[in-house]
Amino acid sequence: MSTTNSPARHAIMPCGACGKLNRINMDRADAPARCGTCKAVIAVDSPVNLTDANFDVVVGKSTVPVMIDFYADWCGPCKMMAPVFADFARRQKGRVLVAKVNTDENPQVSLRFGIRSIPTLTVMAGGREVARQVGAVPMAALDSMVAGV
Repeated sequence: MSTTNSPARHAIMPCGACGKLNRINMDRADAPARCGTCKAVIAVDSPVNLTDANFDVVVGKSTVPVMIDFYADWCGPCKMMAPVFADFARRQKGRVLVAKVNTDENPQVSLRFGIRSIPTLTVMAGGREVARQVGAVPMAALDSMVAGV
């Protein structure tokens, strides 16, 4: 039996196939993660979709920082930001949970966080917002938002 001084870092992630929440060990992000319910592969290197229903659990119970893109499908700058955000998810695999919230489909969480312009990017740590950026930004800005968190 081995002991360690630091607890495992984990993220709560919704399964893309069945929607069930899963606790994923981010220290093992290179190993394939599977949903405990439907056994579908859960990609830890791409943005996950959060909803009004699962937002608080995912953000509040994940021990890694959560970067969230508040967006809408019709938004031009949001469309420009999407590939940059997807690349950010690949680069931050295992370090940051990268998520998206469609503001049209999830008005409660959008209202609660005062989202008035999209895209709005936030970083949550320990269930609290620690950084915010409004508008489409380059990769360097995303990196700096999570630096030191």
